[in-house]
Amino acid sequence: MKISVIGCGYLGAVHAAAMAELGHEVVGIDVDSARIESLAAAIPPFFEPGLPEILASATASGRLRFSTDISEVADATVHFVAVGTPQQHGSHAADLRFVDAAFVALAPYLKPGDVVAGKSTVPVGTASRLSARLASTAPGAILTWNPEFLREGFAVTDTISPDRLVYGVPGGDEGARAAGVLDEVYASAIEGGTPVVVTDYATAELVKVSANAFLATKISFINAMAEIAEVTGADVTALADAIGYDARIGRRFLNAGVGFGGGCLPKDIRAFTARAEELGRGESLAFLKEVDQINLRRRQRVIDLVVELLDGQVNGKRIAVLGLAFKPHSDDVRDSPALDVAVQLRGLGAKVVATDPQAVANARRRHPQLRYTDDVLTALDDADAVVLVTEWPEYKALDPVQVAGLVRGTVIVDGRNCLDAEQWRAAGWTYRGLGRR
Repeated sequence: MKISVIGCGYLGAVHAAAMAELGHEVVGIDVDSARIESLAAAIPPFFEPGLPEILASATASGRLRFSTDISEVADATVHFVAVGTPQQHGSHAADLRFVDAAFVALAPYLKPGDVVAGKSTVPVGTASRLSARLASTAPGAILTWNPEFLREGFAVTDTISPDRLVYGVPGGDEGARAAGVLDEVYASAIEGGTPVVVTDYATAELVKVSANAFLATKISFINAMAEIAEVTGADVTALADAIGYDARIGRRFLNAGVGFGGGCLPKDIRAFTARAEELGRGESLAFLKEVDQINLRRRQRVIDLVVELLDGQVNGKRIAVLGLAFKPHSDDVRDSPALDVAVQLRGLGAKVVATDPQAVANARRRHPQLRYTDDVLTALDDADAVVLVTEWPEYKALDPVQVAGLVRGTVIVDGRNCLDAEQWRAAGWTYRGLGRR
């Protein structure tokens, strides 16, 4: 099929490359000429495992090209809109300027029968509004809403073999036709057993934000239990194991630690709360404000532990911060707990040396005042304390005996509860996790 993808940031670039890898003919459009130039050269402008390979394969095959010229979408019959919806300045609401601009730019090139599939995470009610606009600016084009469920670090797999597909479509024959077109786009995944949920616009929009709200709530729940565990002597990791055996609860996303971050969960739950208030149902999602607050408190708890273990004196102490990305296998530092901890420790006067396998460049652009290194051993050298805040495999695999020979002080705060506490203590370390004995 001939497909266009409007917006070639993280979501759009992955989607465009994956669709081309599946055999479709794809053009990716973005207003950022530097990004387009990089993608056209098969060089991803961000780190995502597996993307360089499919990007190179798809561009070399001729099935994938990139452009800043929106008119190049004219030959496509399916158009995915994958632009960002950041949080508004001074508000928790989603900023829809880029979504609206994409639809304005796309409309003149739509033909009757074309299918437009929104993938951006938007407030419920947006698709209905955009559908009404398309009816006047591009008669005959059909709007669907096809939310994404990508996990950073696994986005290629999640696009090619998703765990579910959701289509928000209009009623009647138009909706049935649009769903049939999307079935053709995703034929490979559907043949592989991926379930398809065909529903209305509002439900499709709510699926994405509801999923993120649930995951955020689950993470903050176990972090709230960690706060209780710390004052009672309980072990939150054993607690999570025990309740995770309940099939109704499950063990995934029950890892207590420094909390969630990134470009989705924090801004999505805030935008969801703001939208509920606009709809006159703010009380329905009031609990998400506490979810957000619990999450932010865990960052402060890591800092408090560092201060405590250094006998209240952080000023002038050299602290190695291991991790800057909000999660491993990513270079994303948006709303990253790890980067926030590093910045706040420096604000207390610490000599912070921060490292990350992929995110140093992005972190440096946001906070050039920190000292960075790509080498974990350099970060550890002569440190008075070590803080692990992103659970990269190479950090989890560190040998506590070897590390003890590099540092000045054998003090470690495990902000992800990912280390073997007894192994580190046996090597002479003062180890502290979150909610752990």
